[in-house]
Amino acid sequence: MSVNEHKAQASHSVGCFVITVSDTRTDDTDTGGRAIVDLLTKAGHTVAGRTIVKDDPELVRGTIERQLANPQVQVIITTGGTGITSRDSTYEVVSGLLQKTLDGFGELFRMLSYEQIGSAAIMSRATAGLVAGRIIVSLPGSEGAVRLAMERLLIPELGHLAQQAAR
Repeated sequence: MSVNEHKAQASHSVGCFVITVSDTRTDDTDTGGRAIVDLLTKAGHTVAGRTIVKDDPELVRGTIERQLANPQVQVIITTGGTGITSRDSTYEVVSGLLQKTLDGFGELFRMLSYEQIGSAAIMSRATAGLVAGRIIVSLPGSEGAVRLAMERLLIPELGHLAQQAAR
């Protein structure tokens, strides 16, 4: 079956949960999380919920694990905590949970990011993969990075990703 045939058979509405990882963001200042929700909704996907958690590995892991148990959630998208500072822990948490990685996601994201911000793209640890038949994607916290990843990579493939992950 071709990629186009797979995409044609994929669901056009995927259940998603958005987690912002930040010590400083609030509902009012979480522009990245809000952008993810807006872009998912405009593309016809369902947002089962959204939350902000402190950049603490146990809090991040617990929040992700709760959503992995939620039958309405096929995709978990995190934003924030993917940098290289001592407080950034999302990459370690998500990487530790992944059963399969989607290496191409991070590679393509950094390539696209390089076109926009230059060599600073090497500091991005955006990643994606599968856990228990669900997709987890970790994006940087900036709204620009979120929009880039969502518009160029995730929205075009989300139904197809969820379909393949559930098989």
